[in-house]
Amino acid sequence: MKEFKRYLITAALPYANGPLHIGHLAGAYLSSDIYSRYLRLYGKEVVFVCGSDEHGAAITIKALKEKKEPQEIVDRYHELFKDTFLKMGVSFDYYDRTTSKEHHETSQDFFRTLYEKGEFIEEVSDQYYDIEANQFLADRYIKGTCPKCSYDGAYGDQCENCGSSLSPTELINPISTLTGTTPSLKQTSHWYLPLDKYEAWLTEWINYGEVEGEKLHYPEDWKNHVLGQCKSWLETGLKPRSMTRDLNWGVNVPKEIPGSAGKKLYVWLDAPIGYISSTKKWAKQNNKDWKLYWQDEETALIHFIGKDNIVFHCIIFPAILKAHGDYILPLNVPANQFMNLEGDKISTSRNWAVWVHEYLEDFPQGADSLRYSMIKNMPEQKDSEFTWKTFQDANNNELVNNLANFVNRVIVLSNKYYDGLVPEFDEDLDIIGCSEEDEISYHDSEILRLFDSLDELCHHIRKFDFRSALSMVMEMSSQGNQLLQFNEPWKNVKEDPENVKVVMNLMLQYVYAIGISVRPFLPFTSDKIMKLLNLSPLKESGELLELCNMLSEGDVPLKTGHKVAEPDHLFSRIPDEVIQVQIDKLMKTKEGNEVQLESTPVKETIAFEDFLKVDLRSATIIEAEKVAKTDKLLQLTLDLGFEKRTVVSGIAKDFKAEDIIGQRVTLLANLAPRKIKGIESNGMILMAENSDGSLKFVQPDSKAENGSSIA
Repeated sequence: MKEFKRYLITAALPYANGPLHIGHLAGAYLSSDIYSRYLRLYGKEVVFVCGSDEHGAAITIKALKEKKEPQEIVDRYHELFKDTFLKMGVSFDYYDRTTSKEHHETSQDFFRTLYEKGEFIEEVSDQYYDIEANQFLADRYIKGTCPKCSYDGAYGDQCENCGSSLSPTELINPISTLTGTTPSLKQTSHWYLPLDKYEAWLTEWINYGEVEGEKLHYPEDWKNHVLGQCKSWLETGLKPRSMTRDLNWGVNVPKEIPGSAGKKLYVWLDAPIGYISSTKKWAKQNNKDWKLYWQDEETALIHFIGKDNIVFHCIIFPAILKAHGDYILPLNVPANQFMNLEGDKISTSRNWAVWVHEYLEDFPQGADSLRYSMIKNMPEQKDSEFTWKTFQDANNNELVNNLANFVNRVIVLSNKYYDGLVPEFDEDLDIIGCSEEDEISYHDSEILRLFDSLDELCHHIRKFDFRSALSMVMEMSSQGNQLLQFNEPWKNVKEDPENVKVVMNLMLQYVYAIGISVRPFLPFTSDKIMKLLNLSPLKESGELLELCNMLSEGDVPLKTGHKVAEPDHLFSRIPDEVIQVQIDKLMKTKEGNEVQLESTPVKETIAFEDFLKVDLRSATIIEAEKVAKTDKLLQLTLDLGFEKRTVVSGIAKDFKAEDIIGQRVTLLANLAPRKIKGIESNGMILMAENSDGSLKFVQPDSKAENGSSIA
């Protein structure tokens, strides 16, 4: 793979309408921090940027509910984000915000360039308008009756009762949430980016990593679920996408453009440009040329995101950059999947989350314990889960019993036997583990073994396999504990003092190597280890590369005679009662949600004879694809054993087509056929809706054959 002069690392901009939870950490921020710290430790030039995403309808809705101005909302969460990231050790080189003057100017310049190049098409469409409020209505500003389940509190984008995806014009008796009045349809014009124009180019770029023979990235290094989602979008066919909105909060369309009055940039146009404006501000602060990081082919651009943002970073933003013409494209987008919590999806609306700022209040010295648990269970290839018990086990059994125990034993024994000095030993002696035929001493062989471990750790990080990389750090600690236990210096210090010197010298080198290699994962722990070794904290300026070079040549970092500090514990055990407090706190939110769910009214009673008319059958999805010109519909082919059925279902917001092949479902088989977007749908699959609006399949037992009647 090509070597790059510099690396630009971005982490998804957190949306400033609520605090950070552990799913955010596991999704993008810890992985980007690990990679950035590793690159710095390996002597690479790195800029790591992020910022608060502060525009969009959701923020204005929150402001209305709280009777505040949108700026007050984003100011509150921007400061909370910065404080939380700092306390969690996320090492941004620059953290910006999209309400900054520089960001607005950069976004407008971008839009202006695309407009002047003729990249946009202008289209007129009907949109709901609130006459009393004198404004167009975003989807979430409209409520009405769901056309599918008759629930009278459905929003313009989704019914939270039946889970159906909707458009505002589908609602029965629509009402503006701003004034309670009935909105009217009014024509409005917007600028669209014709993504279909770039479909062939994007297909070449996604599938082969090159266009016209120029290698732009390496698809074999991309995660399968990232490529799969991109290919699904491309196979369905891309359509023009609106790049502007009728809102009163956001980045203004440049005023010199005709028809720009009252128009704001689409939040998914201005948000990723936040990476560029952050880089500009960092460059100005550090007297650098920002263009080297965005317009030079010697720069590797890597986006760290969650899987819900894949399409924006792998299709829409690259198309925008390509349309502009002056920018590099991402080398990789190593998106993580989702982290669940105690057997359920994290939900901000239901307060089913571990909020990071609250965790830090309860565990003020616990940032690295949480980082460790998050990284160990990071959803790199599939969804993972956090539980308070597994968090406790990881802290007590791995961080305390393994890592902290090893480092403490080495520092205690060094102070006890050698007054804290790194012991000198006679290299010519035949020491433990070295026979007459050996060409390498025990000490040197272990040093080379340590180098091999570090080399493997680096390999995993370069492949974005951070879980395996972290396990290598713990393996080094385990190996050190085993060597101590095998050689028993506390027993042999008098009988075989020279060999004990060899062992203790080696153990101190192990502690040093762990202190450096743990840095990307547990930065505060790295600082503590360096302090125990009586060394300065790492500056992240090539120390890992220097150590690897040194060990590969048989040299060691800690020289004889260097004095270490007094012992201190790296981690403390977390007792059961502390964990139980957290479990109880979380479960109280669930009890509240269960009460809320129970209060949902049951539909009107039907006669038993009516129920007997319902024909439910078990089936399996064998084909799935998005319905053209829709965001919410999937066309499914079901195997009923005795026949195959086509069913159109509004589940595309919750499920990707490629992820549900083979899914068992329950089919309402005798529902009258109906045409949806020109496709005849024969039946309806049954879905269960969680309190957060997410959908789950109602699936038959695995032993039920396709076509079996469900009584």
